[in-house]
Order: sequence, then C-alpha cells, then structure tokens
Amino acid sequence: MITLALSKGRIFEETLPLLAAAGIEVLEDPEKSRKLILTTNQPDLRVVLVRATDVPTYVQYGGADLGVTGKDTLIEHGAQGLYQPLDLRIAQCRVSVAVRADFDYALAVKQGSRLKVATKYTEIARNFFASKGVHVDMIKLYGSMELAPLTGLADAIVDLVSTGNTLKANHLVEVERIMDISSHLVVNQAALKLKQAPMRRLIDVFARATQAQAQAQA
Repeated sequence: MITLALSKGRIFEETLPLLAAAGIEVLEDPEKSRKLILTTNQPDLRVVLVRATDVPTYVQYGGADLGVTGKDTLIEHGAQGLYQPLDLRIAQCRVSVAVRADFDYALAVKQGSRLKVATKYTEIARNFFASKGVHVDMIKLYGSMELAPLTGLADAIVDLVSTGNTLKANHLVEVERIMDISSHLVVNQAALKLKQAPMRRLIDVFARATQAQAQAQA
C-alpha cells in the first residue's frame, strides 16, 4: 500500500487532475465525508488528509510515503530527509509583504531600521529582511493576518497572496514580492528504497501529468 498525503482545499483540488491523467480516481469527496483516509480506484494507493503544514512531517517520519505541499511549507519545515523530485506547478501564489495603505514602507525599511512583522512564515520573513539589513521583531500568527497592521500589532505582514483581493478589502497594499510559490511532490527516502517500483511509477505519473498540463497551458 502506498499512502499519499494531501491537504484539503486548493492543493487537493489541483492534484486531482494530475491523478486523473493517470487513471487514478479518489473515490470519496473530502468535503462531504468526515473520513481522513480516502480510498482510490487503485487498490494499492490511498490518500490521507492532513493539515497543509503537517504534510512534510507525515512524509518525513513515514506516516505517508509521499505528499504534495507548498514550497512555503517546505522552507518553514526545513525539508530534512525529504526527496523533492518534482515541482508540480499547482496551487501557485506568492509570498509578499503588505502594509496599511498609509504606512511609509520605503522609509521603514532603510538600512538599520526596525520593523514589527506578523507572519506564520517566520523563516522566510527573517531571511528576507536580514538580506535587506532590516531588524525585525517577529510576531507569529496563524490566521487573520490582515488584522495585525489594522490594530497596531504589527507594521507589516508577510503572507501568501493569490489575487490580492483580501488585502484590498482590508485596506492593505502589497509592497514587496518575496518569492513565487507552487506545490511540490515530496517523497519519503526509505519508502523510495523499500517500494521502489510502485513509487517510481507514481513519481513518473506525476511527472508526465505535470508536463502535459504545462504543455496544455502554453
């Protein structure tokens, strides 16, 4: 049995067409079922649903043989012991810095300055501002990031941005793009050795489907 770890939402939905291209179908809808282990039409493949931030942990420690997770999550997790064979080019977005529309960001990030930053992406944010010579007081939040500048908790936030509509609705502006993000296939290294043939087949399935999808979009 091969176990594939996915998170609910955009990653799950955008992984399904890649699986379907190889004739793999998840037999249950996670939005209609409370089950966390979903069967597929392949008797030797199952899907487990975990929090997005937990996918690398499940794969690293063998709770899953492989998984799909965002580059942002991999950077924050550290990706130790994980084989990363493919950028699947799905769930694309970016990590950006955003501030209140009336905040003078250019002045605030001058060399040697100090900035209060709210984010759950502390590793990405710390490295980014360190490269600019900006001292940061990091405030770790897990949600409702846009509230931080509005309530005075922070000067800026570092968060995932897709359309930017949520920022606009809360009178925030995107001032710097840190990096582009997409979802990657991650593989447990021990599983790759122990289940080499079926694992290689599944990796090849993802590779071909990703390439076909890229060609279709070109």
